[in-house]
Amino acid sequence: MGYFDIQVNGYAGVDFNSDSLSAASLRSACEALRRDGVDSILATIITEHPDAMVARIGRIAELRNSDPAIAGMIAGIHVEGPFISPRDGFRGAHPLDAVRKADVDIAGKIFNACKGLLRVFTLAPEQDPENKVTKFFSTRGVLVSAGHTDASREQIAGAISCGLGMFTHLGNGCPMELPRHDNIIQRALSFAREIWLCFIADGVHIPHFVLRNYLELAGEKAIVTTDAMSAAGLGPGRYRLSRWDVVVGGDGAARSPDDSHLVGSAMPLRTAAGELAGKLGFDQKRIIQLTDVAPREALYHGRR
Repeated sequence: MGYFDIQVNGYAGVDFNSDSLSAASLRSACEALRRDGVDSILATIITEHPDAMVARIGRIAELRNSDPAIAGMIAGIHVEGPFISPRDGFRGAHPLDAVRKADVDIAGKIFNACKGLLRVFTLAPEQDPENKVTKFFSTRGVLVSAGHTDASREQIAGAISCGLGMFTHLGNGCPMELPRHDNIIQRALSFAREIWLCFIADGVHIPHFVLRNYLELAGEKAIVTTDAMSAAGLGPGRYRLSRWDVVVGGDGAARSPDDSHLVGSAMPLRTAAGELAGKLGFDQKRIIQLTDVAPREALYHGRR
């Protein structure tokens, strides 16, 4: 088996969040992923106004269900937002005007648009104070993940009791400067034995020495992902992610044009695996655990 990447916003010049996504372009991205050693992905749709999100999700589901070549790569859909923190830093690259409080009616429309393919839904627990949306998805077999959040430990614990089972790209989706002890990273790590913790392992989103600390603490509950966008696998240049322009520099990092923040990743998972071996000294068994075994376990065996 190859890699399983649970968060892919686009690849090889193709933006999965484009309103004009075609079968040919999506098939091309899937072929590029396969050449780069990826066996399966979750195609990821990020925060937008609900009608736009539903349309984009529906397009992915339609193309996937009508094309065996696409279906062979896209194992499901990961929806990230729109029920995330509106606060700068925690919101990341998600558009503020589309962020909103959790709403079961909108959740239902998103679920239905996925046509049975929704595997992960990322939200901020503080945006779902009564955990109604968390319960809605978790009782339907969807892995609910915390992300782009500044939830308290009490809010995270409450969400876990209602079905939350993962944390999306921990160490990112938060401000560069945080309180030294009681911060969202430490809060999430305190639940490392209870939920899956995902990390972007490109050496840019998280420095390698910090990543080692996180992975050692998370143990068998750790998952490595890319959060790849359309620039992945192409090198320096200017690309798109939903409504945003993204610039990839010589270091391979995907940033906003004003260089104020990271916007997804441009590193293929194969390259990230090489970083785990070369920079952290992990053996092949550990790398396979992080990039293949753990995500499959989280999605198919670790559901509540």
